[in-house]
Amino acid sequence: MNKNTFCLLLTALLGVQLVGLFCIPLMDIDATQYASISREMLERNSFLQIYDLGKDYLDKPPMLFWLSALSMKIFGIYDWAYRLPSFIFLIVALYATFKFAQLKYHQTVAYLAVLILASCQAFFLIAHDVRTDTMLMGWVALSIWLIAKWAASNNSKDFVWAMVAIAGGMMTKGPIALVVPVLAFAPQWFFEKKWAYFFKPIYLLGILIIGILLIPMSWGLYQQFDLHPGKLINNIPIESGLKFYYWTQSFGRYTGENYYHEMSYPTFLLENMLWSFLPWIFIFIWAFLAKGITIFKEGLFKVQTERISFFGFLLTYLVLSRSQAQLPHYIFVVFPLAAILTAAHMGALLEQADRLHKWIKWFFGFHLFIFLILLIAMGLLINIPFGKMGAWGVLIQFGAIIIMLKIGFSHQSLIQRWIKMGLVLMIGLNLILNSFFYPHLLQYQWGNELAKQAQQKQWDIKKASLYKMPNSNAFHFYGQHIFPVIQDSSALKDGQWIVVEAKPAQQVLSDFPNSAILYQGNRFHVTLLTLEFLNPASRAKELTPFVLMELKK
Repeated sequence: MNKNTFCLLLTALLGVQLVGLFCIPLMDIDATQYASISREMLERNSFLQIYDLGKDYLDKPPMLFWLSALSMKIFGIYDWAYRLPSFIFLIVALYATFKFAQLKYHQTVAYLAVLILASCQAFFLIAHDVRTDTMLMGWVALSIWLIAKWAASNNSKDFVWAMVAIAGGMMTKGPIALVVPVLAFAPQWFFEKKWAYFFKPIYLLGILIIGILLIPMSWGLYQQFDLHPGKLINNIPIESGLKFYYWTQSFGRYTGENYYHEMSYPTFLLENMLWSFLPWIFIFIWAFLAKGITIFKEGLFKVQTERISFFGFLLTYLVLSRSQAQLPHYIFVVFPLAAILTAAHMGALLEQADRLHKWIKWFFGFHLFIFLILLIAMGLLINIPFGKMGAWGVLIQFGAIIIMLKIGFSHQSLIQRWIKMGLVLMIGLNLILNSFFYPHLLQYQWGNELAKQAQQKQWDIKKASLYKMPNSNAFHFYGQHIFPVIQDSSALKDGQWIVVEAKPAQQVLSDFPNSAILYQGNRFHVTLLTLEFLNPASRAKELTPFVLMELKK
């Protein structure tokens, strides 16, 4: 693959992600919560003590909130301003992946690794559904590249910057930012018998750098929680914010001290990679197994190939899979390593293009079937859930099909055709998702939609309260206000605006018979899609009606 082709494909991939950055409203729960916290941080001017809807917050470290608040201070309270710092860190992840692959392999593998990472479905998703994992990927990939560079050159500047990256990752999502690089490099150095790397004096400097950089966050935790023990978080009294962050939130997932218990079985993360690492997941599994076989044949202590990506992914997966609380995005932190493993394997196949086994051609045929399924899904998304996309959708789909057919019947090697067809497919599919499907889907998320209506009609929406209505952090963010929640009907007052579901609204009307219905809408939990919702004919029974009403006796 030449530089011009690489730049063209990468530009197209990033262009699609920029469409998502600017065109898709933020999704409840996490992204809107973090955006709301960032907005509240800016409004309160409280950067060390963190609040969520006026209440003490203790879950994620502050780096995402700090940078997103700074971005919103510069550009204004917009969803794209919240996303922008995280998107920059995705670029950092791509750059670090490229430099690591270039250092350990060669230019072609570096190009492939970047394109594989940038085109996997998870990368498109976290570019707009921004959580702490988006930024964490950039910090961790950067630290791994810099440590590898330091180990190769012994340049202390690389080590210092690697420690800065680890500290940044720890201030983004906790100790996992330190754990992943340790798991990646320790086996490599152990099997290479580089014992000196386990006892280098410079590590004391690294601990000092990380410790100093963690002081602001630690001081904020101490002030907010340790000086005021007993504050309730998730109805659990917190005696120490420092202990919660440095122990309970991460290691407590193994000891049982952590509050969360969900999806705690070993194959959960792998099962979710079946969609999140599309269209490369089966090639990755092949590459991972092939690398394991190569290591076994070499002998553990006869290191001839790069093993950092292999052990970094494997050990991190094993650690995360033993947690009592898992979510699909937890494994995204090592997707740069998965991309490098996959790219290295594909790069090796490119070098033996004329000597491929017949079963590899069969495997390519299996992927053509996957591509066909995704093309069918693309057509369904264009035509069924939210009406017809129109000429733009037809152009995207048929453009992708024509380009893929042209590549498929070209005289390029099988591996080149395989890679390019997968890239074109993901560009087309996600252009449809980001420009059409998600924007229409998010019209059923009541918080952003009601805030949008209020802005268009120039209502003073800050008068509104929530009554018997599920919370939507999107409403607080896009409404640029913390909306109070009314629990008891006795607190309802004449002249008040309330957002309420349609059924309890009938009871309210019996107490306030002259109330005015200002807006009627339908809501749906957009992250829990069902076939009934996606089918327009059966969607109505999946929707929950709600109203904005002004109470009048």
